[in-house]
Amino acid sequence: MKRVVITGMGAVTPLGNTVKEYWQNLVNGKLGIAKITKFDSEDTGVALAGEVKDFDPSEVLGRKEQKRMDLFSQYGLVAAMEAWNMSGLTKESIDPKRFGVIVGSGIGGMTTLQDQVRVMDKKGAKRVTPFFVPMVIANMASGNISIKLGAKGPSQTIVTACASATNAIGEAFRTIKYGLADMMITGGTEATICEIGIAGFAALSALNTTEDPTRASIPFDKERHGFVMGEGAGMLMLEELEHAQKRGATILGEIVGYGSNCDASHMTAPLKDGSGAADAIELALAEAAIDASAVGYVNAHGTSTPANDAAETAALKRVFGERAHAIPISSTKSMTGHLLGAAGGIEAIACVKTLQEGLAHPTVGYKVADPECDLDYVTDGSRPVQAEYAISNSFGFGGHNGVICMKKWEEN
Repeated sequence: MKRVVITGMGAVTPLGNTVKEYWQNLVNGKLGIAKITKFDSEDTGVALAGEVKDFDPSEVLGRKEQKRMDLFSQYGLVAAMEAWNMSGLTKESIDPKRFGVIVGSGIGGMTTLQDQVRVMDKKGAKRVTPFFVPMVIANMASGNISIKLGAKGPSQTIVTACASATNAIGEAFRTIKYGLADMMITGGTEATICEIGIAGFAALSALNTTEDPTRASIPFDKERHGFVMGEGAGMLMLEELEHAQKRGATILGEIVGYGSNCDASHMTAPLKDGSGAADAIELALAEAAIDASAVGYVNAHGTSTPANDAAETAALKRVFGERAHAIPISSTKSMTGHLLGAAGGIEAIACVKTLQEGLAHPTVGYKVADPECDLDYVTDGSRPVQAEYAISNSFGFGGHNGVICMKKWEEN
């Protein structure tokens, strides 16, 4: 069995389009949620979203490439290139057959799908772009990253709704662990802030409808009543430990465990007792070969929906017992909104930075205590933490549960 370390990270988020900017804004409690600007959302009844701002892919993509990629692929490729560049790897120094890509996306090219259906309705089927299919299909984020970097190893896409990125990271971790690759770019990407994306989730009564950004995404608060749509990408460069050490790479963290299962209960609602999520956490801890008492930080799924937050709290209590009340827990979504299939990517980055810097970012917006959600959600600003291990939770429609366990990197 191989050890798997993180040597690069990349982020495109509502809080910034680099890892540095994203993390600084997270720990400062900056809100990335504001009025929707991509379209007039009045008819949907939803006013707010976590939009990516000032996104310019021109340093990575030429104009021709941009026109042939949906925004979800562009986000993913830009974040992947930041992770690649941070790692210090070069195409000339690697075996491309030992380099792979696994990326998660819940939906894929939704904006292109919406736009081209409109083109067909207004102008006829012959006017649909010949790039429609390769722009829409969800595997093209991983495909485009593989093409850009010449990665000839496994190239796959995980689609497990809001667990997609975490499942992708877990599967990439296992690919290296079992010796099938030396390097993997992995994470998630999503771009669903468009009319049909907002309208579809609004029809499920899943989205918050307030016009007050400070009370929109409020995980674990008693007054929560729906999530806020976000968008962007989060990518990690994973590497086999000896491969990284031989080239003198800067190691940012280590992945040591992964848990994946299914509630097998309901299309959209989690098990109320949190048992499925708890089992996934325990699977991750078992692979990491650690006791639950070793975990010093949790990055929660924390969507700001009544069902999820209560079930996740119950899951944490099942795993950690009374000690659950003493573990710092953050919800990144309180500032970014919910990036759906990309959420686990940017949240994994938050875990790495927390372990590196000994600082847990806050869960902002929390005001009203909920008896069902009575744990320590780091609600009073960023906080110093002493953590050797952290877990990141992601749970998706269909009952998909994904959990990764990370370890602080120390040379000794």
